[in-house]
Amino acid sequence: MADPVTTSTPSAESRPAAPPAQAPSRIGVVVHPSRSIDEPLRLLRAWTEAHGVDVVQIPVPHNQRQVAEEGDAAESDLIVSIGGDGTTLAALRSGAGADRPVLGVACGSLGALANVSGDDLPAALDRFSRGQWQPRRFPALAITRPEGSPLFALNDATVLRAGGGQARLTVLVDGTLYARMAGDGAVVSTQLGSSGYAISAGGPLLAPGVDGFVLTPLPQHGGFAPPLVVGPQAVLELDLGSGYSGGRLEIDGQVADEHVSSLTITLRPDVATMVSFRDQEPPLSGLRRRGIILDSPRMVIELERGPDSCPE
Repeated sequence: MADPVTTSTPSAESRPAAPPAQAPSRIGVVVHPSRSIDEPLRLLRAWTEAHGVDVVQIPVPHNQRQVAEEGDAAESDLIVSIGGDGTTLAALRSGAGADRPVLGVACGSLGALANVSGDDLPAALDRFSRGQWQPRRFPALAITRPEGSPLFALNDATVLRAGGGQARLTVLVDGTLYARMAGDGAVVSTQLGSSGYAISAGGPLLAPGVDGFVLTPLPQHGGFAPPLVVGPQAVLELDLGSGYSGGRLEIDGQVADEHVSSLTITLRPDVATMVSFRDQEPPLSGLRRRGIILDSPRMVIELERGPDSCPE
């Protein structure tokens, strides 16, 4: 099986229009290497044995605890990730290459992607089998380089300075110069990835459903280039200049190229599919629960005092 980092994105036309109301015959699992996964794994095995469903383990370019025989994502009807958001992201990458949906099961607190608790796993599998689920589709960044195979990123593509020198970036949008930057590099993020590395670097948060992607410069040596929201049909070009050391490329947190000189990035819709349910927590509520979005302390105090309190 090809490394998911270098797997080409499937076409949107190949995706089913509606969830099938049919029990899976085979489920692929992706698991966290060190978290306590025993109880959700037990519940998964009990459900699959009761329904005559095979279980295989999907290989990903991350460490996993071995829990089943290795299998192909394309031969599974559903991929179940057991861990956290990182585990679910790895499963989504495998599911994208095979056009398979992913059900994210949380070991610990619920995340943005791993949004089904371990205790609720059997009920979630029942609902999936009855077709009582909604596909939550994610776009991806389609990335091409002068050398090397095409890449795709569900969260972000990050260009970081290589070695001790600065990354020198020339950024163009649809052929028009946006900025020339010297510094640590830049992060290009999807809507999903905008709440990760990009927001920690000062980038904007894209609300769910917003079409487009984001360029967020990392710390620069002088000059000014604010984060840029790019339209869904735009072509973003990053030129690192052949006369300098270039930069290291990371895709969804994994090193994809130790030395890259230029990138062309576009947004491709409907690349990965997450299993979701109508009664699940909205994505923005999840960001608040996890402390990524925090209220002003003054507002918190006023709410605790009640509507009749006098503001200071």
